[in-house]
Amino acid sequence: MHDQEAPAEHSQLTIGMDIGGTNLRAAVIDADGAIVDLEKLPTPSEAPALEDTIARVVDTLRARHPKVGAVGLAIAGFLAPDLRTVRFAPHLPWEDVDVVARLENRIKLPIVVEHDANAAAIGEHHRGAAQGVGTWALFAIGTGVGGALMHDGELYRGSFGTAPEFGHITVVPGGRACPCGKRGCLERYCSGSALQLAAHDRIAQRAYPESVLFTRFHRQPEEISGRHIVKAARDGDELGLEIVRDVGEWLGRGLAMVQDILDPELIVLGGGVSADADLFLDTARAEMAKSIVGQGRRPLARVIPAELGGDAGMIGVALLAAQALD
Repeated sequence: MHDQEAPAEHSQLTIGMDIGGTNLRAAVIDADGAIVDLEKLPTPSEAPALEDTIARVVDTLRARHPKVGAVGLAIAGFLAPDLRTVRFAPHLPWEDVDVVARLENRIKLPIVVEHDANAAAIGEHHRGAAQGVGTWALFAIGTGVGGALMHDGELYRGSFGTAPEFGHITVVPGGRACPCGKRGCLERYCSGSALQLAAHDRIAQRAYPESVLFTRFHRQPEEISGRHIVKAARDGDELGLEIVRDVGEWLGRGLAMVQDILDPELIVLGGGVSADADLFLDTARAEMAKSIVGQGRRPLARVIPAELGGDAGMIGVALLAAQALD
């Protein structure tokens, strides 16, 4: 475990950047963890383009905020213990790359790198839903599924820096192919991309042919997005509701695994998909309650959305970057 002390207060601003498989979001953050400015771009699929984009976004934000003193990168991938090298990232183009070395000469500011879910956990611990909580887990639902575990203010990383990977627990042997190289990972059934995969399956089965989703996308299902599905569910579309319910049930099974293995007092749902937690959280809680060992005879963790929402990773890694100014 590595102790995460409360970030020191600085008058200088920092940049927190959350580099996900779909979008790259960068924010100027003040010492209180408040967002001062924000940029959002699609995440490039090639490493040189991604590095160019990171440098360009930092330059853009620094031009507007000259007091920026450090940059934090929250990365959706496996980091080496040096917290510089990305060993592997299922949704990003880096593999065994020292990201700090690649970027420090271009950015010319101190650079801090952290796993995106750990960064979000730091944000929620210091400024969000997990303040004052002893043992708790973050379940981050975005393009994929990330996870973090904190105990008494310390992040648990495991022996080699990759724990805990909730999203890559195999839940369906031989199931849907995952970008990590495995099949049947939880994130293939419970994530933003899982919404699309479930829609493709249902459309191929010609489920709910009167559905607005089916009518609009059955000829080109690859064009359907998570936002289309969420909107359809909110509008009462039967296919949209079934897909969201399915994802909620898989989420509940994943939460039950977290409960059985780690026994936390709190599970915080983070990531971009958590913004629509009202659609699936009741389903997930019910599935979790009936899927754990000792159901009905033991306490359950509270499951709540992140207070910082999809901004938690940017805020957390910016607070870490502020420590580089000490």
